[in-house]
Amino acid sequence: MKSSKKYLFIVNPVAGAGLAKEYVPTLKKIINQRNLTAEIVLTERKKHATKIAADFVKKGFDHIFAVGGDGTFNEVVQAIIDKPGITFGTIPAGTGNDFISILGFPGQFNDKNWEMFFAENTVKMDVGKCNDLYFINGMGLGFDAQVAAENHKSENEQNSKKGKSNYLWHILKTLVSYKEIDMEVTFEGKATKSKSFLNTISNGRRIAGGLFLTPDAFANDGLLDVCLIKELRLPGRIKELIHVMKQTHTQDEDVNYFKTDKISFDFGKEVPAHLDGELYFNSKFDIRVVPAALNIIYNPQGSHYFDLAG
Repeated sequence: MKSSKKYLFIVNPVAGAGLAKEYVPTLKKIINQRNLTAEIVLTERKKHATKIAADFVKKGFDHIFAVGGDGTFNEVVQAIIDKPGITFGTIPAGTGNDFISILGFPGQFNDKNWEMFFAENTVKMDVGKCNDLYFINGMGLGFDAQVAAENHKSENEQNSKKGKSNYLWHILKTLVSYKEIDMEVTFEGKATKSKSFLNTISNGRRIAGGLFLTPDAFANDGLLDVCLIKELRLPGRIKELIHVMKQTHTQDEDVNYFKTDKISFDFGKEVPAHLDGELYFNSKFDIRVVPAALNIIYNPQGSHYFDLAG
């Protein structure tokens, strides 16, 4: 007997150098074995996942799964965040796979992992909102956003190298060349003018391909974790990045780490940001948490980032 649930699997075929597309035969097998009412749709361009999700929600599909990387997950969330009765599932097939660490799932799936999804253990998860866009893991302003912008520009150039080696090159280049920009930061009713090397606002703990910039974050505490690293010369930048990799940075003198439900940044001119790794340009960024906004499938036996005490 068929369930009344309707499943949509949105697959980004280029995610993970084609790994997401390789999951399609497995998905078809699961759909047949479980006798599911389901559709599999492949994205064809940037932002396509948002439109696909919106269209199928209108058709009554209530279980929306994204197969890809953090960018694919982010696109789907833009369409389902304010829709009641939707269960969201994320199947990791990207390169960084930072977001999936929140949920306690491994970065790559085997047969046992697929079973976890259909157990449908769900939790209400917070999301972040920046101006009119949502993010589920984290966003950055400053050094990491500039790296993302340089990497994106390079990938769009003919005959350029893609992947982790290209990204690492832009990290090293930007580490030397980045110039901090004047900004005004406002939180808890107080505005402060300063320059900073890096500004991370996060719902999860891991960002930028495995850096634990906000190691104390929980994705259901109604707060965003903020890590601001002050303006630094090159030796200081290198030192702080080493401390970030060791997860010892939060007590450093040059780091301001705190939790808040809202914060704003005003740069006075257009600058790059990244939301879950996706580029976004603006001059002002009004950021807040949207508590318990997503009903999402997670792994209760995994090392998830939810505070479920009580």
